[in-house]
Formats: sequence, C-alpha cells, structure tokens
Amino acid sequence: MPGSDAALPVLAYLRRKLTGTLRPEDRTHMRYPTPISELLGFHIVDVGEGTASVRVEVDAVLHGNQQGTVHGGFLVELADAAIGTAHSTLMRIGESFTSIDIRAAFLRPVWSGGLVATARPAHSGRTITHYVCDIVRADGKPVATVTSTVMTLRGESAAGR
Repeated sequence: MPGSDAALPVLAYLRRKLTGTLRPEDRTHMRYPTPISELLGFHIVDVGEGTASVRVEVDAVLHGNQQGTVHGGFLVELADAAIGTAHSTLMRIGESFTSIDIRAAFLRPVWSGGLVATARPAHSGRTITHYVCDIVRADGKPVATVTSTVMTLRGESAAGR
C-alpha cells in the first residue's frame, strides 16, 4: 500500500508475516505478536479465514506442574492463543472480541517437545462463534481438545478493546 496509511486486514497482515513479505510500514488494527504470546514463546505457523495454528516448544522443567508434566493451564493458554488468532482474522476495523467460555479435555501428558494448537470454527454466527482447538504433540498424538465461545463486539462495545 505505497502512499497509504490504511491498516491491513488481520488475515492479510498475518499472511504477509508468515511468508516473510511484511513490510516495515505494514500494520493492522490488532496487536501482533501479542505480549502474552511473546512471553510464552508462541508462534503462529498457519492462518486462514477463521482458522489458525500456533506452535510452541515446551519442557516440563519450565512449563511443568506438580506431577512433572506440562501444566494444563499452559495448554489452555496455547489453545486460547490459537482461537484468538483464528477469530481475529474475521475482525474488521471497529470490531473486537472477547472469549465468553473455554473448556478443556486433557487426553495425554506432555513432558517436552513441540506442540501445535489448531483452531477452527465449529459454528459461526453473526455475533457468537464456537471454536474447537486440537493440541497435538510432535509425534502427532493429541494432547487436548479445547472448545471456546467467542463473542464479536461492535460499535461502543468494541471501543477501547
């Protein structure tokens, strides 16, 4: 967009970032990377309209619980990052969103290695979208399935968010 200061749609911005074609002047109306994702070492590895995959390297020494496995709350945060990224691809300028529900089913433990969380909409409405996010280990085995309900905010409800 030479000569333009208009913000890119989130999906276009993230696709450019993933393909290495993001220019210094490119921007979008949402924050990427998010501070929490930077802190936790999350990386977006795939994005589409309403979908996203986020990857992280884990080690129970750093991300562990009392049992010596990766903490379930960390897994939920990973899924929430994928779901939030997926939903952000649908947001227009002046829109925002908030999670109103999140539930996790833990399937097997993780001690170390790469994890990928892939989020996709199970049902999309004008305001409410239900997501499913599967987290898999590097060996392809599922670790957790997380579901979340996300509400799109518009107008005054989106202001300042």
